[in-house]
Amino acid sequence: MTSPPIQWYPGHIAKAEKQLLEQLKKVDVVLEVRDARIPLATCHPQVEQWIGSKGRVLVLNRVDMIPPAAQQAWVDWFRTQGEQPYFTDANQGKGVSIVSQATKDAGNKMNQRRRDRGMLPRPVRAVVIGFPNVGKSALINRLVKRRVVESARRPGVTRQLRWIRISDQIELLDAPGVLPSRLEDQEAALLLAICDDIGEAAYDNQRVAAALVDRLKHIQSTAPEMLPDSPLQHRYELDPMSLTGESYVEALAEQKHQGDKERSARQLLNDFRKGLLGAIPLELPIGLEEL
Repeated sequence: MTSPPIQWYPGHIAKAEKQLLEQLKKVDVVLEVRDARIPLATCHPQVEQWIGSKGRVLVLNRVDMIPPAAQQAWVDWFRTQGEQPYFTDANQGKGVSIVSQATKDAGNKMNQRRRDRGMLPRPVRAVVIGFPNVGKSALINRLVKRRVVESARRPGVTRQLRWIRISDQIELLDAPGVLPSRLEDQEAALLLAICDDIGEAAYDNQRVAAALVDRLKHIQSTAPEMLPDSPLQHRYELDPMSLTGESYVEALAEQKHQGDKERSARQLLNDFRKGLLGAIPLELPIGLEEL
C-alpha cells in the first residue's frame, strides 16, 4: 500500500517544546514516560540531550497491555543498557508508589550535592515528559493522589505548563506531550499511530490497521512465546497468516461490515487500543525479533 509519510507536527507541539526546554532548566529530575507496548518508538530522540546530567526516572506505562514475558524481556534489555525501567499501569495506580520513591531518591542525590556546597536542601523539582497519550496525566494524578490534571485518550489534551505540589519533598511540572519535528523511521511512526500516540488526523486508518495486522503476524512468527495464540483469529475468526495486512482489512470488511474497509480498520485499531485483542507487545528488545 502506497501513501505519503505520516505527518503530525501541529503548531501547539512546537510551542510546547520551546516551553519545555525553558522549564527543563529549572528541574532536577525528569520522569520520562513511554508506552510499554512500544518503548523504543516512544523514545524522543532528543531526550538525552535535553536531560543532560539531571536525574532521570524511566517509566514504561500501560504494563497491563503487554504479557509478563515481554515485561521481563524489557527489564533485562534495559539493564544491559545501564538503565532501570519502572513499569506502571497509571490508570489503576500499579507501580506508581515505586516511581514516587525513585523520584525522591534521585532528588536526595541533588540535595546531598547542595549540602556538600553548604546550601540548604529544598523540594525536588521534577518534570513529566513523553509523547502525547502515553499516560503522563494519569501518572501525575496517581502521584498526587487526586485528579489535578485532565487525562484523556486523545493526544494533545495537556497544553499548559504548571507546577503541582506532590508533597513537601516533590514539586512536579506537568508538560504537554512533545513529538519530534520529524521522524525518518516510518515503521516507528506507524507504531505510534497504531497505539494512538499521535493525532488521528495525521494518518490513514486503513494503512495503519494493515500495519497492525502485519506487525502481529511478525511478532507471532519471530517471537511466538510472546504471542502464542493468534489474537486476530481468536476475536474475528479470520486467520491472518495467509493474508497481507491490507488483504486482511479487506477480508474483515467483507465478513463483518458489508465491505466497508474504513469501518473494518477502525474496529481493528479500537479493539487493539482498548485491550480487546489481549496483552500484545508491538516491539521487543533487539535480539528477540528480527528487525
